[in-house]
Order: sequence, then structure tokens, then C-alpha cells
Amino acid sequence: MSNHSNLMWHNGKVINWEDGTTHVMSHGLHYGSAVFEGIKCYNGSKGPTLFRLKDHIVRLFNSANIHNIKIPFTVQELISACEELIIVNKILNGYIRPIAFYGYDTLGVHPQQCPVTTSVAVFDWGEYLGKGALEKGVRVTISPWRKFHSSSFPTTAKASGQYINSMLAARDAKEKGFDEALLLNQEGTIAEGAGQNIFIVKDNQLHTNIESSSILMGITRDTVIRIAESQNMVINLESLSLGQLFSADEVFFTGTASEITPIKEVDGRKIGEGQPGPITRNIQKQYLDLVHGRIKGYEEWLTVIKTKDND
Repeated sequence: MSNHSNLMWHNGKVINWEDGTTHVMSHGLHYGSAVFEGIKCYNGSKGPTLFRLKDHIVRLFNSANIHNIKIPFTVQELISACEELIIVNKILNGYIRPIAFYGYDTLGVHPQQCPVTTSVAVFDWGEYLGKGALEKGVRVTISPWRKFHSSSFPTTAKASGQYINSMLAARDAKEKGFDEALLLNQEGTIAEGAGQNIFIVKDNQLHTNIESSSILMGITRDTVIRIAESQNMVINLESLSLGQLFSADEVFFTGTASEITPIKEVDGRKIGEGQPGPITRNIQKQYLDLVHGRIKGYEEWLTVIKTKDND
């Protein structure tokens, strides 16, 4: 398919992509008053498979509740919208983007009676951090922009306006010739990538940071923790220092779009051997097997879309 699907879901109806419009004076455009999610669909062993669909939609509603954005649909209605788009667009692999935002009622900062618009579309993104990123790993730079503190924004919500912070970091990294940025938080410890959580491997143990590190509590992050627990790995949930980063045996990003992306270098300094390590490779394989439905025990996370080919 092209980069975006031909059909999208908009305020309860499936419409043509070109008809998914909103007014340029919408509150969400001016103030970033929107919440969104990212969900992956994989060509799984039993057909098109959406990974942790309900968890993502529930988090969308949690983000909306934090920002007092009242989505005029139910969790089940948005789950059904995602499923419907996979069918009508005949998708096997894709990235699904639900979003809910304030439309126009006022240009004042307070949204007053602004209506909430809700839309869902599907995209073909490929490897988020570039072709070959999953196999070879990526080069990362520490951003001069700090991750905002939870006293400024609710870091556990996935809200559009907050991602200006990530955009600044990602643009700075690209302009310097790196694949992605790594942000520190206001305390000077590690927060996350511009759109990913981070894991450090040291002496066969996993280390990842905690909510107080100003991170989004990622669904892929949670999945990796569950995979590691199933393999009896030691997992340390803690603040992460730059010293831990530079002395790590392996480091990798996690995220719905980024999946399990190895980090091979930070600001010109090699991580470990300067290539994806064995623990990263193992977790990456387990994750990709899981989302494609190739291993048992995680069926509750997999939404298999019924088509004519897999009925």
C-alpha cells in the first residue's frame, strides 16, 4: 500500500482519506490539545494480527481522562474501528494511529465547548528508525533538550502538545547525522528516546528506568519486562545514569514503532562491541515471534482479524 491507507475512520464513519479534514482554527492545532496512540498490525501466523490493541485503546482513554478530553466513543467502538480499517483496507502489516482532539469553538486556551473529533488511520511505516535499524542497530546522541518534568506535564499521558519536546530532540539528532536522540530528565538521569523507552544490559541483567524518570510507561516496555521475566532474567527498575549507559554491555530502544532497536553507539562511543548483543537479539526475536503469533502463552495480547483467507 501507499504510506497511508485509502480509507480512514472519522467520527464514527469510514471515509476516504481526502475527506478526513478539520478546520485550521481547531483548538488541537493551535494548542496541541490532543491524545493519540500507535498500534501495530502484523501479518501473523493466523492472519492480520493487532498487538495489544485493547491496552493501547485503554491508554488512549487514560491519556484523555488526564487531560479532561471526553472522547465521544467507547473503548469497544474504537477497538472495532481499528479492526474495521484493517479489513476494508486489506492490510497485512501496518501502523494504526488513533487520535482524539479538540475542534473549533474558541481560540482561547480554555477549550470551553470545543467538540472532540476522533479519527483512526493506517500507515505503512517500515522500520521507524531507518532501513536496517533492527538488524544493525542505530547511532544515538544525547539531546541538549531535557525531557519535561511531571510537574510541568503528565508524563504518563500520550498527548500531542508534549511531543514538541521530542520533535526538537529528534530534529537536533538528525541534523547532527545521528539516527535518534536520547533525552535526559531534569535531574540529569536518563529519560527516554524521542519516541522510545530504553533498556541497558549489564552482566546479563536488564536495567530500565521508572515513572519518576519522566518517561511514558510504554506498552512495548512492559512487554519486554514480561518476556524477560518468562526467561528468569534479573530486571532492575531504577533511575539510569550516564555512567551506566557508557559502561553497558548492550543497550536497546523499545516502542510500538521502533519495536526492539539495538543502540550500537552514543555520541561516537561504542556500546559494548559496537553491534547488537546476544541478549538484545534474544529479546528482539522473542518479541517478533510473539507479535506474529509464533509462540504460545500470549494469545490475550493478539487480536486476529478474520478475513476471507483465514475464516
